Amino acid sequence: MGMLSLPGFLSCGKKKDFSLTNEKDAHSSDSDENSERGNWSKKGDYLLSMVGYAVGLGNVWRFPYLTYQNGGGAFLIPYTLMLALAGLPLFFMECSLGQFASLGPVSIWRILPLFQGVGITMVIISAFVTIYYNVIIAYALYYLFASFQKVLPWSDCFSWADEFCSKTRIVSDCNATFGGEIVHANFSIITSHNLTCINGTINYKPVQFPSEQYWNKVALQRSSGLDETGRIVWYLALCLLLSWIIVAAALFKGIKSSGKVVYFTALFPYVILLILLVRGATLEGALDGIEYYIGSQSNITKLMEAEVWKDAATQIFYSLSVAWGGLVALSSYNKFHNNCYSDAILVCVTNCVTSVFAGFAIFSILGHMAFVSQRPVSEVVDSGFDLAFVAYPEALSKLPVSPLWSFLFFFMLLLLGLDSQFASIETLTTTIQDICPRVMKKLRLPVTLGLCAVLFLLGLICVTQAGIYWVNLIDHFCAGWGILISAVLEIIGIVYIYGGNRFIEDIEMMIGKKSCLFWMWWRMCWFFITPVLLMAILVWSLITFSRPTYGSVLYPTWGTAVGWCMIIFCVIWIPIVAIVKILKAEGNLVQRIVSCCRPAANWGPYLECHRGERYSHIVDSKKKKEHEIPTVTAAVY
Repeated sequence: MGMLSLPGFLSCGKKKDFSLTNEKDAHSSDSDENSERGNWSKKGDYLLSMVGYAVGLGNVWRFPYLTYQNGGGAFLIPYTLMLALAGLPLFFMECSLGQFASLGPVSIWRILPLFQGVGITMVIISAFVTIYYNVIIAYALYYLFASFQKVLPWSDCFSWADEFCSKTRIVSDCNATFGGEIVHANFSIITSHNLTCINGTINYKPVQFPSEQYWNKVALQRSSGLDETGRIVWYLALCLLLSWIIVAAALFKGIKSSGKVVYFTALFPYVILLILLVRGATLEGALDGIEYYIGSQSNITKLMEAEVWKDAATQIFYSLSVAWGGLVALSSYNKFHNNCYSDAILVCVTNCVTSVFAGFAIFSILGHMAFVSQRPVSEVVDSGFDLAFVAYPEALSKLPVSPLWSFLFFFMLLLLGLDSQFASIETLTTTIQDICPRVMKKLRLPVTLGLCAVLFLLGLICVTQAGIYWVNLIDHFCAGWGILISAVLEIIGIVYIYGGNRFIEDIEMMIGKKSCLFWMWWRMCWFFITPVLLMAILVWSLITFSRPTYGSVLYPTWGTAVGWCMIIFCVIWIPIVAIVKILKAEGNLVQRIVSCCRPAANWGPYLECHRGERYSHIVDSKKKKEHEIPTVTAAVY
């Protein structure tokens, strides 16, 4: 056949490889639209990865408690409003941003070079969070293995317990009527005279339930404070190592492997929640727990308190995982014309429904525990670590076949933690890929393993006897203000500097032209409502800041200083990068700032075929090389 001169791009994203080695990255396949970065194998891989990232431990151990604390069912009103006004607009923005440019959270700031430090802050905070988040997964693994016993080790006061351990509350003293007069006496005297305590006058001895002492004395071997580091708890270190091995194994091919794993890790927790709910609903006292959660105990007057609205906004903000960089990273592997609008709504609604659903499963069993222990539901409800590793395990230990229910619960926690962790690590590897694409193409597995190994070593401080204090310290500082600052700058930068209407035009290149009525709500949120709400949460958080504590343990001054150093290290890159960009620009100061506020020359859709007239000016450095390739015979094809 004759000689043919063919372009490098045979079709959109399908670029012919003329190299003799023809190296292939496991992250991409021949069917991908973007053969360089790779795409999700199926739409379901992406959606379940997003659901797994958004739905995490907070949906199970924080939302139900906040609902109970803030008026029960009435709390769903501010919660839903905050979803619509703050959570969903920011979620949709990040999904659209990542999908449009097919770039991770740092490189995406070609859109606004002055704010590239915001992306760096997101990645550093995600790295900090992955360190302690996997420690929580290690806790779940430890309890999971401890459940493989005929009698749960926290079901009674065994050899590890001290004199304060008790399965029931012990009455200390009370008031009683004796000879027509009210007397106050020790409970032993009251019972010896066959008297009855007057309601509301009973005082109980300070006791700790077996599950609480097991958590502190056995699982954590908790020291007296941050000052007393102690030794590494070897079995927690092994569980931490196992959790990192699981994460590395799931990500060895990037999204191609993690996208398959999430079909189990994202879906099976719903099966377990349903099983726990059905079991809980059949127990005595379950209805009392449900009523405290979302039933007749609901208090509509709570909506008059500003704290309730702040809690709703904060919970929505953190539970959707916005401003962590993960949404941008995961969406960057979408095909260009994927409907990111419907995806954002689906994932956000799924996340919120899961939170409500989990509350029923949690409170039904806590209601039964209150019934069995003859305590009000308000005394058995808790949040965070105390719910996951103290209150709920105690409730499960009172059920028939308790090891089975304990296994299911901690297996659910494990899965909820893992798929959130997958996305967090993918955020880090995506950043590395954007910076060093050739390295990731050849050495994806070694880089992933090396990253997991480094994070494991950094996490060893969190499995010492003072480990829980470090976990709480990182969570208190890094997972708070840094994310809020990033979110505020992100939405201000894109809407007010890059241009909200310009960004809408970018989105329409992907999902098609929409009416002005369609965009009215999003414009209202992006231009005014969402930034104001985020600023309000940030200011409120700063005003109400208090030194970190764990239970009744106060942190030393140096511990608080370390926390401040961590958050400063996270956000300091925002001004540093901005200053560096301005110094490298040309012209006077004003001209330099203006040039840094304009999109970079290579900003736009990743593939040439998607750029259209709006981004036709982009010159691909690789395209120059393709023009230098000599003509070849058709036989090559």
